[in-house]
Amino acid sequence: MKESEGNPLHLKSINHISLLCKSVEESIDFYQNVLGFFPIRRPGSFKFDGAWLFGYGIGIHLLQSEKLENLPKKGEINPKDNHISFQCESMGAVEKKLKEMEIDYVRAVVEEGGIQVDQLFFHDPDGFMIEICNCDNLPVIPLGGEVSRSCSQLNLPIMQQQQIHQLV
Repeated sequence: MKESEGNPLHLKSINHISLLCKSVEESIDFYQNVLGFFPIRRPGSFKFDGAWLFGYGIGIHLLQSEKLENLPKKGEINPKDNHISFQCESMGAVEKKLKEMEIDYVRAVVEEGGIQVDQLFFHDPDGFMIEICNCDNLPVIPLGGEVSRSCSQLNLPIMQQQQIHQLV
């Protein structure tokens, strides 16, 4: 069996997500002051407006949209829309802060096997969906195994090794 079968592209982690925005400055303010990301140096060789931010082990690359009319319109908050999710320490503290900042949000709850996960969904300035949750409550259970871990303690290389050994 090939060593890379459980990870054919030899991936290590998510590096960044790129988001088109109508105003790089407004988006920097949101990602910095609402979500706690911090600006980092962006290569000077780029010939277009943008900004890079970093936090929680991932980057957010903001790109100034050249055609504002092509950006999606900020609409109803729909938890089933494309989104990025962040785990938090206290859902109560997050909800209190969103209210103080007058950011509209939608609450949702997922229940599975007596375990409850609380979720808050809201938009960034360009309508991209953000989720804040206590997803650590829900164990990650591989379909082919008995191992169970929370998301923040998940060790993908160990899980991949276990899958390889189960196949052998």
